[in-house]
Amino acid sequence: MSDISEIRMQVMWNRLISVVEEQALTLLRTAFSTSVRESGDLSAGVFDPSGQMLAQAVTGTPGHVNTMAEAVQHFMNEIPRDNMFEADTYVTNDPWLGTGHLHDITMVSPSFLNGELVAFFACTAHVVDVGGRGFGADAKSVYEEGIQIPIMKFAEKGKVNLDLVRILRANVREPNQVVGDFYSLAACNEVGHRRLVDMMKEIGLTSLDGLGEFIFSRTRDAMAERIKALPKGTWSNELVTDGYDKPVKLAAAVTVREDSVEVDFTGTDPMSRWGINCPIIYSKAYACYALKCVVAPDIPNNAASLAFFTVSSPVNILNAVRPAPVALRHIFGHMVPDLVLGAISKALPGTILSEGAGALWNIHISVRPAAGGLGRRAEVLMFNSGGMGARPGLDGLSATAFPSGVHTMPIEATEHTGPIVIWRKELRPNSGGDGEFRGGLGQVIEIAATEGHEFDFSAMFDRVNHPAHGRNGGKAGVAGVVRLDDGTQMRPKGWQHVPAGRRLILELPGGGGYGDPAKRGAEARAQDQSRGYVTEDGK
Repeated sequence: MSDISEIRMQVMWNRLISVVEEQALTLLRTAFSTSVRESGDLSAGVFDPSGQMLAQAVTGTPGHVNTMAEAVQHFMNEIPRDNMFEADTYVTNDPWLGTGHLHDITMVSPSFLNGELVAFFACTAHVVDVGGRGFGADAKSVYEEGIQIPIMKFAEKGKVNLDLVRILRANVREPNQVVGDFYSLAACNEVGHRRLVDMMKEIGLTSLDGLGEFIFSRTRDAMAERIKALPKGTWSNELVTDGYDKPVKLAAAVTVREDSVEVDFTGTDPMSRWGINCPIIYSKAYACYALKCVVAPDIPNNAASLAFFTVSSPVNILNAVRPAPVALRHIFGHMVPDLVLGAISKALPGTILSEGAGALWNIHISVRPAAGGLGRRAEVLMFNSGGMGARPGLDGLSATAFPSGVHTMPIEATEHTGPIVIWRKELRPNSGGDGEFRGGLGQVIEIAATEGHEFDFSAMFDRVNHPAHGRNGGKAGVAGVVRLDDGTQMRPKGWQHVPAGRRLILELPGGGGYGDPAKRGAEARAQDQSRGYVTEDGK
């Protein structure tokens, strides 16, 4: 290929990325749920006609992006090519074919140019409610967790399936928000399709075959070079988490070969009777993300780069099978990177960050008038983050959503969705593990219903009984705490009640420290105190 052709291909590749970025921004701008609009809990991408991911939007979470990369194939298996038409949109929230639980809606749309299928666009978003018991761990099977939508058509030839819309409205607590998000997802793919067609017409392309081969060949070559440079062998790690009513052990073995990296979750505890199980499609998504952070963080994430990683597991809590309850699959899915990175740290000592809070401290609040009085009912969802682990050479980031990457919702947006008040939201002093490099801080959040209201909440928390470990001599981060303002201790998982007049206080866990604390310099320690990260009495 000539230099001019190389440059032209690179320009088209960048143009394709701008297409999926606009696709994702459409969803951000039009979504009804605050989890999408304010936190970016979504993904968007473009795929070739065979269902291989060409490019993803930067906006989005690894759990959504990497499951979506596999989900498009499931759509193609279910809907034959001769039943695909222009202006179609397909949908599912099947946990085993989509992104791991019912709250995530995945939509796929074929893109046609001059009557020929040239691409697929796909997107995913977390909706506020899918009916059932609500977003929580208390269900005993997936059938209790909400409405299940098999792979089907949301729209055919541009005509929306209004029967599906009616069924949705009859099964969810927030019908306007949920249905609005469905239309936002469909619009997201439609914008991607329009921009792709504009691009192809402008450049004079009739297919993406040549561009796809350019993208995949460059990615394959770069990935192969990185993996070849890694030490070869097998390394194992175990991580103990809070679980629901008893601790859960996660186990992984990472094997690096000449041309691939394999992760095996053998040794992980069995499936739980509670809704904390994780389908393998989601465990795989975060295992691949962890590997890519180490092997090739600067190489584009597409079908060619993901093909170098394989993930396997017997049936267990990281490979849950139907009809296991899976609503809180994100908790252990978010722990998978720390699990995998702990194994890799043995192969690459001195290069891997310490453990962090891992799982988001999501909380779903169902608020209502107290004692049958007058007032407002609402379903409120908040995403909150603890501290990241310290890094070799750098302190950990505080109140940062690693590995999910979502944003924290602004207090104003959260309070706007229902009759609640966030009285306090601040960094939690002394929560980061000590070390040559300090772990990131958690945060303290104080929540109450407005006067005359009370609320139930679904706790989705971890690292309460098992804090994040440090690395290379660094100290553990401080564990999380869930309590009321009168000192009543609450459980880290499950639906619970907060009476009118009481406040719920969440103290999020900090990240582990890195390196011997004796090596932390006097200047750094003085700065910790001046910023309030560490207090003199350590409380």
